[in-house]
Amino acid sequence: MRVSIVIPAYNEADFIGPCLQAALAEIQRSKIEAEIIVVNNASTDRTREVALSYPLVTVVDENEKGLSRARQRGFVSSHGELVANIDADTRMPAGWLTQVVEAFDKDSKLVVLSGPLVYFDTSPFTRLLVALYYCFGFFVYFVNRFILRIGSLVQGGNFVIRRSALEQIGGFNPKFSFYGEDADVARRLHKVGRVRFTLGFRMPSSGRRLMTE
Repeated sequence: MRVSIVIPAYNEADFIGPCLQAALAEIQRSKIEAEIIVVNNASTDRTREVALSYPLVTVVDENEKGLSRARQRGFVSSHGELVANIDADTRMPAGWLTQVVEAFDKDSKLVVLSGPLVYFDTSPFTRLLVALYYCFGFFVYFVNRFILRIGSLVQGGNFVIRRSALEQIGGFNPKFSFYGEDADVARRLHKVGRVRFTLGFRMPSSGRRLMTE
């Protein structure tokens, strides 16, 4: 198995369907050997039933709520050389899996590939602000990784980890219930290999949480 696509989901019955459709379409388009694992994280809606209605999708349960716990459950249930972590409200674009495999094939020391989220259901002004935020974030990433050499940058919902590297650091830290798990992974994996963040590795996503906050 080349790529495991892990999707944590808590009460995502309204969003998980289009996410799975996009992922299945990309697997079919790319012809890359991949599996999809949905982690039902104590949902009280029909998330589990909706996910199981799609072919080639495996559903595992993590009854203790928490994003890192869900990602870890998906990781230990997966088989791929590369573990792709996306969110239930993302829409994997055409070429995403191909870009993943090519990046890791070209660089044997690469342990993480990540990039920005692009919010498809927000206003143009909000998307502009987010783009400026990522430009600033990329500058900080560049300084931290290449000049200070103290860390890197990973965007939750759009990152792929080499399995051997994730095993080396002991997997995801369950202490992070939602925010911060991506920064923690970036910090720990920076010590074992290359953590690459590139603005060209984009993932369409819903901006519902951003707008709520």
